[in-house]
Amino acid sequence: MPEAFQYEFMQNALMAGLLASIACGIIGTLVVVNRIVFISGGIAHAAYGGVGLAIFLGISPILGALGFTVAVALVIAVISFQNKSRADTVIGVLWAVGMACGVILIDLSSGYNVQLMSYLFGSILAVPRLDLFMMAILNLIILGVIFFFNKDFLAMSYDDEYAGLMGVPVRRLYILLLLLVALCVVIIMRVVGLILVIAFFTISPYIAEKYSRSLKKMMALSISLNVLFTLVGLWLSFQFNLTSGAAIIMVAALFFFLSHIPRIRRKPPPVEP
Repeated sequence: MPEAFQYEFMQNALMAGLLASIACGIIGTLVVVNRIVFISGGIAHAAYGGVGLAIFLGISPILGALGFTVAVALVIAVISFQNKSRADTVIGVLWAVGMACGVILIDLSSGYNVQLMSYLFGSILAVPRLDLFMMAILNLIILGVIFFFNKDFLAMSYDDEYAGLMGVPVRRLYILLLLLVALCVVIIMRVVGLILVIAFFTISPYIAEKYSRSLKKMMALSISLNVLFTLVGLWLSFQFNLTSGAAIIMVAALFFFLSHIPRIRRKPPPVEP
C-alpha cells in the first residue's frame, strides 16, 4: 500500500479523503442520531444546481455549490418547522429541481466540461491544492461550531422537545446543523461525488453507533472508519484502475453488511455434577 501513495496526486487524494473523513464523521453522526438522512440527501443532490449555476456564470463550482446548498438548507429548515407533515414531499421536490436546474444550466453553458461528471461521481484523484485549502477551512469551521455548541447538540440529539423546555435553542441549532450539512456536502462532493454522498455520511456513523455509548466516541469511531474506508478504497482504485469514489463506498458497504453478521457466541461449558 505505501507505494501507491508516493505520487503527488495520490497524496492530494489522501489528504482530501482525510479532510472529508473528519467532516463526515462528525456531521454524519449528528445526521444519523437526529434521523435527518433524507433531509441531508435533499441538500446534497440539490447542490448539483449550484454546480450548474457556477459553470453557467463562469465561477468556481465549489463556490457555486456552497451558496446553493446553504440556500437550500435554509429553505428546508424553514419548511421542516412550519409543515412537518409535508416536509418530505417538499424535500423530494427540491432534490429533483436542484438536479434539473443543474442539468439545464450546464446545457445552456458553452462547450462541454468533462469535469462535470466528477461532481456526480467524485474525482478525488484530481483534487487541486486550492480545493484542499478550502476543504481545510470548512473543516475548521465545522470543528469550531461543534466544539462551541457540543452540549446543546448533545441535548437536541437526545430529546429535542425536552431540550427546548430546558432553554436550548433547538430551532436555531437545527438550522445550524443543516448549514453544517451543506458545508460537509461541498467538502465531500469531490471525494465520492453527489450521487454517493449519503453513503459517506451515514455508513460509518451507523456502524459506530453499535459500538459507542457516547456521542463523542461515536464521532471518533466514525472518523476512524471513514479514514479506513478511504485508505483501502484509494489503494484498490490504484491497483485495479477503478473509480476512486465508488471504490471507497464499496469498501464502506462491505463493512456495513459485515456489521450485520450476528456475533458467534460461545456455548457455555457444561456444568459438571
